[in-house]
Order: sequence, then C-alpha cells, then structure tokens
Amino acid sequence: MLIMARMRKKSDLPQKTCLTCKRPFTWRKKWEKVWEDVRYCSDRCRDTRKSEGAPRRT
Repeated sequence: MLIMARMRKKSDLPQKTCLTCKRPFTWRKKWEKVWEDVRYCSDRCRDTRKSEGAPRRT
C-alpha cells in the first residue's frame, strides 16, 4: 500500500522576512535542507544586498 504525503496549505508553511525588501516569504521545497540559512526571498534581493555592502569601484 502506497501512502501519499498530505498537502499543506501555503498558510501553514513557515515564513521569514527578507533582509533586503522586508517582505515576508514562505518556505519552498528547494530550501528544505537549508531553511535555517535562507535570508533573502530571491536572487535579485540577494544580489542587491551584496552590491550595497561591497565597496564601489571608481
């Protein structure tokens, strides 16, 4: 007998707040093993944060 995993509502999943845009974002399957390390909601926010902290070249 095959047992299927129950689907969860999106509202039941854990959430964090993005450090760049300050918007809430929800857990994703691809972040399952690294959820504790996830800080940004997207690649764009991560790249923006890195470029803001880096010294500018002239």
